[in-house]
Amino acid sequence: ETAVLAFGVLGDQALAERDEAEVSRILHTDFVAQASLLTVLADVMRGRPATDRRRGSIVAFSSVAGVRVRRANYVYGSAKAGLDGFASGLADALHGSGVDLVIARPGFVIGRMTRGMKPAVFSSTADQVADAVVSRLRNGGAPVLWIPWQLRAMFSIAPVIPRAAWRRMPR
Repeated sequence: ETAVLAFGVLGDQALAERDEAEVSRILHTDFVAQASLLTVLADVMRGRPATDRRRGSIVAFSSVAGVRVRRANYVYGSAKAGLDGFASGLADALHGSGVDLVIARPGFVIGRMTRGMKPAVFSSTADQVADAVVSRLRNGGAPVLWIPWQLRAMFSIAPVIPRAAWRRMPR
């Protein structure tokens, strides 16, 4: 009834700037593999019998890093931007089908992938992210889930920040 795509890599940005294999690894894991799996899951769920007009839910983990890509992690951010765009289009395609696609957009998540990094403003733990997703699945809501919710306001101004200032933003 519910499928959660919970895999990805941050990758090594410095290595990716000189090694196309690292770029491919990051893009494949964080975009291509996820878009492929989302396609399969959406097809399978569309074919499920409806229960109260619902056929199931899919959760795709995007990131605020894909909302406006930053210099400090542009390979990871561009993969998430691609995934975010793909998932947004797929959510529109699934509209009315009984399949609910939730696009989770967490900010910095304190956990294994970010071990050793200084937490950013509005950081979350994996448990907080999981709780937010479970709440959204139980109670419904918008297709895009900002975790924490404050990031929605923060990233609503990101597109209007001048490029020269954005370029200097830390991770």
